[in-house]
Amino acid sequence: MNLPFLDLTRQYKSLKKELDPAIQGVVESGRYIGGPEVEQFEKELAQYCGVKYSVGMASGTDALLACLIAMGIEEGDEVITSPFTFIATAEVICFLKAKPVFVDIEGDTYNINPDLLKSKISRRTKCILPVHLFGHMADMERILEIAGEHGLMVLEDSAQAVGASIDGKGACGYGEAGCLSFFPSKNLGAFGDGGMILTNNEKIAKKAAMVKDHGSCRRYYHSVIGFNGRLDALQAAILRVKLRHLESWNEMRRATASYYNSVLKDYVKVPAEREGYRHVYHQYSILTDDRDRLAAHLKERGIPTAIYYPLPLHMQEVFGGFGYRTGDFPVTEEVSEKIISLPVFPELTEKERKRVAEAVVDFFESKD
Repeated sequence: MNLPFLDLTRQYKSLKKELDPAIQGVVESGRYIGGPEVEQFEKELAQYCGVKYSVGMASGTDALLACLIAMGIEEGDEVITSPFTFIATAEVICFLKAKPVFVDIEGDTYNINPDLLKSKISRRTKCILPVHLFGHMADMERILEIAGEHGLMVLEDSAQAVGASIDGKGACGYGEAGCLSFFPSKNLGAFGDGGMILTNNEKIAKKAAMVKDHGSCRRYYHSVIGFNGRLDALQAAILRVKLRHLESWNEMRRATASYYNSVLKDYVKVPAEREGYRHVYHQYSILTDDRDRLAAHLKERGIPTAIYYPLPLHMQEVFGGFGYRTGDFPVTEEVSEKIISLPVFPELTEKERKRVAEAVVDFFESKD
């Protein structure tokens, strides 16, 4: 029997008695855009993340874009970020005709390397945009220290890290703002697209709220150029239900990761979790020199895998005009050639995770 990499139907079935009334309530209310469900979800998520303000968005990408606009990023500015992430992180910078300036990653967390930041700061640099990849936060203390020395803003791409923290302080609570994605596969996933801006900066929150509603804070009166980036009431209602279960789901992910680590640590490079950090394992990603053969071996046994990310951003055709070349970011390039992710969703059973781990071990022991 084939094992799923992610099974959202299991999650729905476990919450059916809570989700169905929530969905029906929105349908019967006739309030499908904005309204009390969105307002309540914004308040509840802000409280969960430990920030003052939140702005519901139609997607994580829209959240990043609206936030950069609210932070004043303009044509010709430079934004420092990671080349090892989903394209949306750099894509939104380009939408504003600013330049993404890539910095290589750490070899253990796969997050941007603070030791390399200063060498990439120029007079055009306005913002550092770290990505909390796979659910492990970047080194925010170092990043904020460097940003402060150079008068730079910090925007956290927390799309994969809702619930992650450093010494108890959560993602989205460090920089000027942070952005979340509620893509269905995320730790807190909608039944479609959704996103959120979280911030302690009232000006950023107000500007982003205008931007995502066609630049308007009063109907038919427009102060800035914006777009339609609103979060639907239906998604907000679904996410309100799911938010109540997020902590337990994150602990289930952590339990699976702990089990994998204990079994696989002598065969592959397992994910790092630094002291004081809480990793929420949006993905459980290992490194091996024999990735492709391992993937084929697992596929034969009905076990799916995924590769995040096979081609770093600086090597993507769409960013070719920035002059980046193969070899510019050696750690990123090495990781992209060796990384592979195993199933880690909360509803994965103990029997299933044992099956995954034993299949990986079998591959390496059969090679000897």
